Amino acid sequence: MIEKLDEILEENFHEMVSVRRYLHQHPELSFKEVETPKYIANYHRNLGSDVKEFVGGRGVVATLKGKLPGPTVALRADFDALPIQEENDLPYKSLVPGVMHACGHDGHTAQLLLLAKALHAIKDKLAGTVVFIHQHAEEYAPGGAIDMIKDGCLEGVDVIFGTHLWATEPLGKVQYNTGALMAAADRFEIVVKGKGGHGAQPHYTKDAILIGSQIVQSLQHIVSRRVDPLDSVVISFGAFEAKNAFNVIADTAKLEGTVRTFDEGVQNNVINYMKEVIDGIAQSYGATAQFNYYKGYPALINHHDEGELVKEVSLNTPSIKEVEYAKPQMGGEDFSYYLQHVKGAFFFTGAMAPDTVDPYPHHHPKFNFDEKAMLHAAKLLGRLTIKAFDEYKRG
Repeated sequence: MIEKLDEILEENFHEMVSVRRYLHQHPELSFKEVETPKYIANYHRNLGSDVKEFVGGRGVVATLKGKLPGPTVALRADFDALPIQEENDLPYKSLVPGVMHACGHDGHTAQLLLLAKALHAIKDKLAGTVVFIHQHAEEYAPGGAIDMIKDGCLEGVDVIFGTHLWATEPLGKVQYNTGALMAAADRFEIVVKGKGGHGAQPHYTKDAILIGSQIVQSLQHIVSRRVDPLDSVVISFGAFEAKNAFNVIADTAKLEGTVRTFDEGVQNNVINYMKEVIDGIAQSYGATAQFNYYKGYPALINHHDEGELVKEVSLNTPSIKEVEYAKPQMGGEDFSYYLQHVKGAFFFTGAMAPDTVDPYPHHHPKFNFDEKAMLHAAKLLGRLTIKAFDEYKRG
């Protein structure tokens, strides 16, 4: 059955590429997806799946029941794009100004649609149910996953799997993990209120830029001196705004940044430490500082046995040449929400073209990937589904 599934996927690879390129040309931003979910729903409906639209907002869920009863396996793909002007010179480049698929979500969608087609072709041999979760708004918090879950996309699901095409890793490589894989991705804002004045008379002012600079430097001491060195924490600033004339001392400064952690206890401690430092510095200058903290996606923690299942299946898939344990990464992924509700695992499928020396990273205007990686990913997800049918039936 697995060999037949691989054969069908290979026969339909040209369609997979065609679907991906169509989606690449017609990207839609997070929470603004209109035509993409229609396209996905129609594709599944034409296969004969039970289709639900507008799940959690703009999500699509399609269900395929095998001929025989068994466990329910969910497979997830995201389909939103990014607010980036594409710089690739491709015949299928984005037709939407300022919007492009710069993270591979077009490939995730195409590989899952064609996997659905392949599984339909062998559904009489399937002993279980497959739920295809097509998720909107992965790129922009609060994300689409949490609302799709609230809307019931995981009802009856025993296990879930997902993969990300990883263009910075070689084609034919899989990176799996049995625990913490991706970090909680939070955002914060700090607004410093001082007292402006003439640049020649700083002693009459409460310099918001100086105070903000002290805050930037001091918050890094939380990472190096307030947190256990064995716990991973990142505090990064991405914006510092206090625009004035060259000879005017600012009375207001706005700072923005991100915090990345893996442990919820560490996360909460960092928030408290930040507030202490920010308030203390502002008060020492006779100023005030407003601190707003927004928790984003939680850390993505794979379930151990399901992570091991990814490893086992990858090692036994002929097109996969290298299987590597993935170190935790500080990027965020709202697949984490699914794993808080059901068992499952998320993994990376290498998608770097063989002749590439220095690939453009994800979210870059020239991002692209080797389309053969979609075939690898579809085979892996299909094999995982069939293997999980057997494993969870016994379990």
